[in-house]
Amino acid sequence: MDTMESLCDITIFGGHGDLAFRKLMPALYHLSNSGYLDEKSRIITATRVPMSNDEHCDLVKSKLKEFLSDDAFEEEKFEYFKVQLHVVTIEFDILESYRGLKALLDEYPERQRVNYLSTAPDFFGTICKSMSNLELVTPQSRVVLEKPIGRDLQSSRVINVEVLKYFTESQIYRIDHYLGKDTVQNIMALRFSNRFFMPLWNSNHIDHVQITVAESVGVEGRWGYYDDYGAMRDMVQNHLMQLLCLIAMEPPCSLDADSVRDEKVKVLRSLRMMTPADIEQKTVRAQYAKGSSDGKPVPGYLEGEGVEESTTETFAALRVDIDNWRWNGVPFYLRSGKRMRRRNSEIVIHFKGVPHSIFANQGKCIWENKLVIALQPKESIHLQLMNKVPGLSEQMMLKPVELELNTPLKVAHKPDAYERLLLDVIRANPTLFMRLDEVEAAWKWADVILEGWAEDMVPMKSYSAGTDGPSAAVQLIARSGRSWHDE
Repeated sequence: MDTMESLCDITIFGGHGDLAFRKLMPALYHLSNSGYLDEKSRIITATRVPMSNDEHCDLVKSKLKEFLSDDAFEEEKFEYFKVQLHVVTIEFDILESYRGLKALLDEYPERQRVNYLSTAPDFFGTICKSMSNLELVTPQSRVVLEKPIGRDLQSSRVINVEVLKYFTESQIYRIDHYLGKDTVQNIMALRFSNRFFMPLWNSNHIDHVQITVAESVGVEGRWGYYDDYGAMRDMVQNHLMQLLCLIAMEPPCSLDADSVRDEKVKVLRSLRMMTPADIEQKTVRAQYAKGSSDGKPVPGYLEGEGVEESTTETFAALRVDIDNWRWNGVPFYLRSGKRMRRRNSEIVIHFKGVPHSIFANQGKCIWENKLVIALQPKESIHLQLMNKVPGLSEQMMLKPVELELNTPLKVAHKPDAYERLLLDVIRANPTLFMRLDEVEAAWKWADVILEGWAEDMVPMKSYSAGTDGPSAAVQLIARSGRSWHDE
């Protein structure tokens, strides 16, 4: 790598928050020690808490020990890394408090500048305006926006319009960490580099698609934040929509950022808008009630301290239809929830069955072929095929077998999604980040459902913590004679 390409000043606003300590600092630690970040680069934490540089380094060290694996943290590597660490105290809505940051950045005005806004979205415009007023936004500057960017299309536009006053669209990187996962990126490699998949990837051969993002944890101490958003805004409108786009998009003409994002936008614009009847029939919302997780009793969503009432869903399931030639008649089933039976994120492509089976198979079912792309807790890709059972039975017996498509590679360290995405920002590669028209198209579609739920078109269901969600989600997919992959 060209060292000039990786020489930059990275400023993390909200740098003492949970995301910064849990994800961003470990990612930068690995990038620095792997040689992807020039040793003269600086990592500047902007925080409201006054703190000396030594105190800041000690705090970062303790957090790295907490969130890195035992074999990843090394004292010698940290001594090398901490030279890059700096801290400044900023009250985000007070312009004069940015003077310390300005003094640091003005030492090297020609450097690439990455500004990571790991704050509440209410501060995005304020921070960008203050930086612009102090002439800290240069042609070499980039800004990373953490989700959520608004609660709906209107509030999203307010935030984006404000940021666009000070940064151009090409300088803005709207991050979705799911797109940094190796297996998610492998979807494009799988689809567009293998001849035998390409002719099968359409409504002639695919029966339906399932996308599941299930979390075993509850909202814990994030109730105040989560209750403003819920499963639809927090997960479906962004993470699951991005996964759907990668599965459904047409082949881009190249891996150029805008070529890829153009095709994703086309998918979002092809989503069938839901009518009131569709919202009633094709969507499910629910809250978790008390139950058990890992064998321990856990309270329900409404049983937290200070909680009285809430119409915020912790589980959402939907049937999504795409109105274009490739996907006509192929339903996409999406679901996401908290306090589920297990942590599990996967995409399952269900192929249609053979037109006519010549195998009696002793009355046992001939399974459909499935492509299972697992994203967490362990990333993997499996293709389910039918195979003959060895033996001398009179009838040929078949059983499903799984062909593993991801070859485990021996690597000293497997990069985290945030490592990939931060490196792409440093390299000024926006392919895996959301463009403005992409964000707005997703909100435009999701808003119709959210408005229907706000009008109580769909009753709020309940499910016990530690289960697979409400029975209504099973009924949603069962109406067409299908079932969830894990049933």
